[in-house]
Amino acid sequence: MAHTWDPDRYLTYADERGRPFLDLLARVGADRPRSVVDLGCGPGNLTSLLADRWPEADVVGLDSSPEMIAAATGSAGSGRVRFEVADLREWESAEPVDVLVSNATLQWVPGHLDLLPRLAAQVAPGGWLAFQVPGNVGEPSHTIRAELAAEPAYAAHTAGVAVPSSHDPAVYLDALAGLGCTVDAWETTYLHVLTGPDPVFTWVSGTGARPTLQALPDDLRPAFEQEFKGRLAEAYPERGYGVVLPFRRVFMVAQVAA
Repeated sequence: MAHTWDPDRYLTYADERGRPFLDLLARVGADRPRSVVDLGCGPGNLTSLLADRWPEADVVGLDSSPEMIAAATGSAGSGRVRFEVADLREWESAEPVDVLVSNATLQWVPGHLDLLPRLAAQVAPGGWLAFQVPGNVGEPSHTIRAELAAEPAYAAHTAGVAVPSSHDPAVYLDALAGLGCTVDAWETTYLHVLTGPDPVFTWVSGTGARPTLQALPDDLRPAFEQEFKGRLAEAYPERGYGVVLPFRRVFMVAQVAA
């Protein structure tokens, strides 16, 4: 079953999800690029920041989800950015771009390490390729979902669903340096303080757990969600001031050889 994305659900924690994008963008040294592309732009709220940073550039946001592109096209400030439905695995730019950004997207593409040479080839000499991926697949927010989905009641429905996957910074660094890029690589663990009922479930149900939840039939999903919420609440307890969600992210900023 192909999953779909819900822009409203995704934007529940827009500030927390947006901070890594800003940290990534801060390390891109482009001065006055003519063309900027955001691969996997989602609902477009962050793509507009690229137009703020480089107001003279032609900025394009691409995403494989029609739902996300519809939300992006209808968002405030969308007049400064073009949005199009496109699959980054097949996308090719008609002309080399000066800045190519991908924020929290490549983890959904199996074997995305093999895509890096083609993505770097889309960038003009001296241009910039920058991306950020979650590096927290070993955390309870992911392992609990995987363990529960593998139980007999659910396994037949959840087998083969899309799950995020990424590599350590050194792996990406080696791959991009091998392409002749000058690479700035790092990782950061954010401690997000979340509030509201079942906040970690709300977070993951908009991203990493969404394909699993959508794969379940209507008669099984409520029980799965109830058990999932309970296990997450044990792994991420309420601390009086909120629920702390540690979230490791991996960053790459590569300048293509001139």
